[in-house]
Amino acid sequence: MSRLEAKKPPLFISEPLTREAVSQSLSLLSGLLKSSYGPAGRLKQLHNGVGGCVCTTSQSSALLGHLPTSQPVLRVLTASVLNHVSRFSDCGLFTAILCCGFIENFRSLNVAPFTVIKISKHLLSLCMDHLKSEACGCRVSVDFSSVEALVCLVRSILTSKPACMLNKTEVDHLTTLVLKAFLFTVPCHVETNAVLGKCVIVPVKGRRVVDSTVLPGLLIETPEIQLGKPLAVKRTGSNMIKTALFSVSMSGDGFNSEEGTIAVHHGVSLEVSELNQLLDVGKQLVKDEVGLVVCQKVMHPSLKQLLKENGVVAADRAGLSLMEPLGRMTGSQPIASIHSLSPGCYGSLKDLCIESFASKRFLHLIPEDTVICSLILCNRSETAWDELKRVCETAEHVLQLTMKEPLALLGGGCTETHLASYIRHKSSGLPASTFKDLACSQTQYQLVADGFCRSLESVARSLSHDAEEILTDMVYGHCWFVPSGSPHVSKWSDLVSKCGCGMNGNTEDLGWRFLQGQSGSPVVQGCPKEPSVNVADLLTLDCFAAKCSGLQVALETANLILDLSYIIEDQN
Repeated sequence: MSRLEAKKPPLFISEPLTREAVSQSLSLLSGLLKSSYGPAGRLKQLHNGVGGCVCTTSQSSALLGHLPTSQPVLRVLTASVLNHVSRFSDCGLFTAILCCGFIENFRSLNVAPFTVIKISKHLLSLCMDHLKSEACGCRVSVDFSSVEALVCLVRSILTSKPACMLNKTEVDHLTTLVLKAFLFTVPCHVETNAVLGKCVIVPVKGRRVVDSTVLPGLLIETPEIQLGKPLAVKRTGSNMIKTALFSVSMSGDGFNSEEGTIAVHHGVSLEVSELNQLLDVGKQLVKDEVGLVVCQKVMHPSLKQLLKENGVVAADRAGLSLMEPLGRMTGSQPIASIHSLSPGCYGSLKDLCIESFASKRFLHLIPEDTVICSLILCNRSETAWDELKRVCETAEHVLQLTMKEPLALLGGGCTETHLASYIRHKSSGLPASTFKDLACSQTQYQLVADGFCRSLESVARSLSHDAEEILTDMVYGHCWFVPSGSPHVSKWSDLVSKCGCGMNGNTEDLGWRFLQGQSGSPVVQGCPKEPSVNVADLLTLDCFAAKCSGLQVALETANLILDLSYIIEDQN
């Protein structure tokens, strides 16, 4: 068949960053992300324009995942940030805003992109060396023998997303629950290759946040179970409950006509034959002293009745998401066929009881050793609950990352302004051999370093959404916010009480100055000092691993985009 339309040649776009459409798209994305950043960030409502679910959020994964874009440059940036979030769960907005800042500041320089990339990589190495050194003034060691730093980490994550709509009491309650759930997942007996357990979030929407709770073990929703009746369950001689876990359907309609044909003798009912097989399985389970049977899919009512009459508790429709934690908690091997049961596939439980939350009824599976737990998460509306679920999952992941690398970074913009102060100090005293190795002049290096620092400071400025004045001090290089509408005074200490992270107060003269905007000359200052750290006084902490990765991803992505000479688009 001949073509109805002639094939079009590909479209070549040279120097894409010089195109007005690309610049406007980058500026628009940067403004959108900055306005969503931090505890006072503005919420965004996302919908597809033809009905369906409306998402109210300020989270990077939701924002970037729902934003369609035709610009290849933006697609590269979005994919890079989403990949970072998939690995670390945190610091997505930080990474995206910083990347946009690098692109904006570097492309305005009268320096060749190749030179900018070499210098910026050197600046990044200075940052990473500083962050990994003991003398770093924006790094905090996390001691797992006390909970102060862990509480700060979780609280900082919970308060960073206003769409959760939490008050202080609710934040404190959830902070305790998230920490408790995390500690449940830590094995009591440390092995050579210890593996953390899992926290399963159980949704209860339309209830108060303070009704949320954590229980050891797993909950399986079972609407047919009646409250008030004692749960008679068969136990083994060691007073344990033997469990069987089925990943195959036990509904009695296992034959699928799409898989082929089956020959049935005259007068034989396929349905009856399959039901008899299921009942034989049930009798075998009773004979093997199984006390609990859980099926991922549907279980035939006759099989349920048989098991119930013999003191075996049956739960079906458990769902795929519960199979892995169920198997891990009980030691059961999921049974994929009703035609083969082996004694080695069974597991065990310590106890079984009925729990009720709101209008829902659950079977509560209680293990011998708890590394699996259930977080019953409540919130008043579905939208707020969806946001809160994402935040709690992020907090759990951050705690896991922090256990692997027990460090945290100061939040509230202080790490960004501290790093900017450190880079300005460091770059002003580099030996001539550095510029020779990078094949650049000192002027070029200083231009790129200033753009690098402005990009870091633009992230700190993004925390301000109500026209506050933003200061930085000349001693520690921390970030300070002056409330909007404050009167003019001769001393800044009369207006500021704590820096953004909450570490430093206004008890000494710290030489405050306005945080640089897009214009103005850099201020040469000494190396920022390392403050005395009292974790109990800290208000805001960020995940060390996530923020270090975000810094690297932001620069690498910006350099990739700056190095683009052509975009080739297929027009067919």
